[in-house]
Amino acid sequence: MSGLINNSDVIKLLDAIEGKTLSPKERMAIPVQDMPCRDPVQRSRSMEEVALGYSEAQARLEAARCLQCKNAPCVSGCPVGIDIPGFIAKVAGGDYSGAASVIQKTNLLPAICGRVCPQEKQCQLPCTLGKALKSVDKAVQIGRLERYVADVQRAAGVASGAAAPVVAKPTGKRVAVVGAGPAGLTVAADVRRAGHEAVIFEAFQKPGGVMVYGIPEFRLPKAIVREEAEKLERMGVRFELNTLVGRTRPLDKLLTEDGFDAAFVGVGAGLPKFMDIPGENLVGVFSANEYLTRANLMKAWDRSHAATPIYPSKRVAVLGGGNVAMDSARMALRLGAESVHILYRRTREEMPARAEEVGHAMEEGVVFDFLSSPKAIVGNDDGRVIALTVLNYSLGEADASGRRSPVEIPGSAHDVPYDTVIVAVGNESNPLLARTAPALAVDKKGHVLVDESQKTRMDKVWAGGDIVLGAATVILAMGEGRRAAAAINRYLEG
Repeated sequence: MSGLINNSDVIKLLDAIEGKTLSPKERMAIPVQDMPCRDPVQRSRSMEEVALGYSEAQARLEAARCLQCKNAPCVSGCPVGIDIPGFIAKVAGGDYSGAASVIQKTNLLPAICGRVCPQEKQCQLPCTLGKALKSVDKAVQIGRLERYVADVQRAAGVASGAAAPVVAKPTGKRVAVVGAGPAGLTVAADVRRAGHEAVIFEAFQKPGGVMVYGIPEFRLPKAIVREEAEKLERMGVRFELNTLVGRTRPLDKLLTEDGFDAAFVGVGAGLPKFMDIPGENLVGVFSANEYLTRANLMKAWDRSHAATPIYPSKRVAVLGGGNVAMDSARMALRLGAESVHILYRRTREEMPARAEEVGHAMEEGVVFDFLSSPKAIVGNDDGRVIALTVLNYSLGEADASGRRSPVEIPGSAHDVPYDTVIVAVGNESNPLLARTAPALAVDKKGHVLVDESQKTRMDKVWAGGDIVLGAATVILAMGEGRRAAAAINRYLEG
């Protein structure tokens, strides 16, 4: 992208188009607005948020690029169905409160979604402007505008004590939500808006799920997650933290003894996968889940205030190519590693991580070893990691997913010195809930089986998010939560 960053230039261009009715051609001529970010060298050792957000002039200029298509293909690309042209039109006119009201009809977590959702694969992918300019990078920057609106409202809310969304009259019905991640928070908000009592049971000491234990502070400040949870509390949603349903309370007992009329299961997919290679039990090998949970939820990075132990690392290898791998690598730098390498069997083009996150990691000094993957982890006599035995690959024919399959290059095995290995190759469903609630049918991977309305095979129980999808995204989990909440509301209305 090559959008204007100098705010005085942005203001001049905005003044030039102010009050005019722009033709589609004129809108297409407005440059994409790049996101201001902190200096890569400085931020690579800091937990402060990397992306700084649009200025008001940038937001209004970016909003002016929207063609306001009648068929609104961007809406069909949004898992929660935000009226995207509607809120962008409000931004273009400087009505940020109105824009927030439009978003809030279908999404109560815009400050989060605007930061971490893969808009380039969802709402921005079908954007008419992007297609006309033959690049999704040149689509209207919907996520950045959503973030801007949310941040303006957050700033105003801190000053004025923002009102909670309107809640219908009490119905006397009660809904138990298991898991305070994005799916659970969405369900609780939607059933509460319908007038039902909502209680969220969360195993951790803080609500937010993957948003607090998985996504680092420099990408999603935890204050934002906390504020979103407080918004739900103002609506009357109650949180029961440090409560592991399946252990502290069986799922069926919530329905049969505790007086709940329906339940939603949104416990995520928190069981880490490993590669099943020699040496994965050595000291210095971590799942990305453990590494990020220690750093994020338990604040291992804040050495002056937290006593959370974290492994001292100099040379770190991260195995994987998704957003979790990027988060792990960038966190390792901030925890003091001298060098961090990401090993991925394919090339950058096949990487599932967001292009923005890959770019940020490269800017910060993370080294990418493409077409490489470990065959074994090597340890010393004390059982600690000292190296990886690495194989090199070339790309062959496309596999079932459409990506070209990596093919091992014979004789390419070589040892590379590392003292820490972080495995970030995905997660599986935690089997605890399924084992303690046999009526919940699961597939061979432990994903809970649901119908088109997210209803499970257990009476009065719905499910959604990563426990159904496998490891997915915040916004996809929220989409499943909205679908489940609508079905629960219909059920409770008889």
